[in-house]
Amino acid sequence: MFNVVFVCLGNICRSPMAEAIFKKMVEEEGLSYSFNITSYATSDCEQGNPVYPPAARVLREKGYNFTHRAKQISLSQIKNADYVLCMDRSNFSSLLSIAGTGYMDKIYLLGHFLPEKIIIDDPWYTNDFERTYNEIYSSCKAFLNHLKSTHAKALNYDKFE
Repeated sequence: MFNVVFVCLGNICRSPMAEAIFKKMVEEEGLSYSFNITSYATSDCEQGNPVYPPAARVLREKGYNFTHRAKQISLSQIKNADYVLCMDRSNFSSLLSIAGTGYMDKIYLLGHFLPEKIIIDDPWYTNDFERTYNEIYSSCKAFLNHLKSTHAKALNYDKFE
């Protein structure tokens, strides 16, 4: 089983969007048994809050039924994850502050899996939640394709043919 953690600053916009999107992708591929998927914040500024309303609206409009409460990541969640996928360089730096360099091999920018290696800007500031959704969706799709190509045998047991 792959433990996948999505991370952003407050865990109310980008990382819960990524969690919902990736969960649905995995389910649609018939790979649900192979994944544990969650999301966290690097800060405690939104602890306990639901998904930010404009992000929740975009998810609902795209057909996602998702509830969530913000929570801050700890060193133990990083240690137990196989992949920690963050949205921007600030999140990446914060994760390194929490985990140190001993876990750098599992911390990635989510947009790193796209050919153009994008940074997913915080829609709290850009106010472009549709663009954020599209970037996260494309990045999650590229990440899933990466896993399917690099871990095909590990994911094969989900297919009961």
